[in-house]
Amino acid sequence: MNKNHPQRGLEAILDRAPVVPVVVIENLADAAPLARALVSGGLSAIEVTLRTKAALEAIRIIASEVEDAVVGAGTVLNPRQLDAACEAGARFVVSPGATGALLDAATQNGAPLLPGIANASEAMTLIARGYRFAKFFPAEPAGGASYLKALSSPLPQLRFCPTGGVTLERAPAYLALPNVICVGGSWMLKPEAIARRDWAAVAAASRLAAQLGKVCGRTSVQAAPVAEADRRHPAT
Repeated sequence: MNKNHPQRGLEAILDRAPVVPVVVIENLADAAPLARALVSGGLSAIEVTLRTKAALEAIRIIASEVEDAVVGAGTVLNPRQLDAACEAGARFVVSPGATGALLDAATQNGAPLLPGIANASEAMTLIARGYRFAKFFPAEPAGGASYLKALSSPLPQLRFCPTGGVTLERAPAYLALPNVICVGGSWMLKPEAIARRDWAAVAAASRLAAQLGKVCGRTSVQAAPVAEADRRHPAT
């Protein structure tokens, strides 16, 4: 991969654990303790979706206060959001799709981008731009693990993070595939646990998710540090 490609450094982030938790934060007071609970359970790459007014500030808080977290921004739809996420401290960005404008902005910005695809044609568009990783979204409605398995032979250049309908029970079928690097999900973030701020419950559910790597014969690189250059400049 070209050293200036927008996915430089992304593999090390996605490979930290078998699951990237997809987080929606409404209350800023929850940002740091929630992230600490996820990290303590073994899930250190955290996607905070830009679906709430609190999202960007939550990213800032996690980036500055939770040392072992690698925080990213999800639901990034356009270049403006991509720039804002990186300025807030996001060390990777995730999109449900892949418009030309967003891909061009990621190239210019240098942000580690995980763009979304739902079919072979969209996957080929990313491959033509030198991408090696994509979000498969919405995973279950778009065909599930069987669809991704079918893509592995004609499109071996691309590996996926399936997200959308992925649960603790369904995740192993995805993680067993050679073209899946990790999965994204929110099942470890039960609304009732968040409402009562039961961070111990979140940490326990995160530990179960982190153990999926062992179930599928994978080794976690949780302890591996992100490159120093990425720490100095989150958007590279």
